[in-house]
Amino acid sequence: MIKVKGLRKNFGPKVAVAGVTFEVKKGEVLGFLGPNGAGKSTTMRMVTGYLPPSDGWVSIGGADIVDDEITAKSKIGYLPEAAPLYSDMTVEGFLRFCAEMRQVPSEELDRAVDKAISTCFLEKVRHQSVDTLSKGFRHRTCLAQSIIHDPEVLILDEPTDGLDPNQKHEVRALIKRMGKEKAIIFSTHILEEVEAVCTRAIIIDRGKIIADGTPDELKAKASSAGRINLRATGLAGKTIQKELEKLAEVGKVEVLEADGDGINARVSPAKGKSHKLNAAVFKFCKDKGLNVVELSVDPGRLDDLFREITKSDRDD
Repeated sequence: MIKVKGLRKNFGPKVAVAGVTFEVKKGEVLGFLGPNGAGKSTTMRMVTGYLPPSDGWVSIGGADIVDDEITAKSKIGYLPEAAPLYSDMTVEGFLRFCAEMRQVPSEELDRAVDKAISTCFLEKVRHQSVDTLSKGFRHRTCLAQSIIHDPEVLILDEPTDGLDPNQKHEVRALIKRMGKEKAIIFSTHILEEVEAVCTRAIIIDRGKIIADGTPDELKAKASSAGRINLRATGLAGKTIQKELEKLAEVGKVEVLEADGDGINARVSPAKGKSHKLNAAVFKFCKDKGLNVVELSVDPGRLDDLFREITKSDRDD
């Protein structure tokens, strides 16, 4: 549904996006991650046709975003980072206006508005003017306009920004549900959203894609992946640490707590030994007669990987 090839954007001498290439299929929810200034919003604006690319191309459902702009944009629902609203309109009036702009047939207008209001949980503010809405309801109204025409593609820039925890949960569930039938890209700074919602994620830094995969695949690339969390009693903590460090499978023992009768530690594998570490630590505990309170393998964490591979600190 979305094909991006060699996308580049220059602002004078500054290269904001440097040759980005990726695809999103129907049924995929792609999380778009990166530090401030990495090029996320610029890329999304080019994908939606809001900004023209300096080089490369974007295809939406087979239509080129530049050469066949009207067709491509008709397939897109877009929630920009700071979506505009007409403050003197009611929620229903604004959504009806958006539906008309999107050329929803007149006989389907009422149904489209009702569905968008229901989907985004706007029933109780349906007849309120936009300027009386809380930030959360304003944001949901903006989200509703992006789906009013039932688009095949959704581009959502920070869709949960400014929402309270309950509202974030509702929007995440909505994105996950719609993702079964649409191709969705959404940017976020909240890494837990990626694990909760996305089927795939891209990390972009300094205008380039530096990681691409499922959340589990990305977590497995973190330095914390394969590490053993160990809590055990039966020997002095320092003794357990020294004996663990002698194992060929162990690269590092990070002690969190240690006393005269036990240890709480993170045990990292030696290079090339991650697949053997769990069995080695388990055998060690058994041979030493330790009482194991916890022995678990860390699957890795997205926040670890994010910090390890990104360096940008500029504003978008």
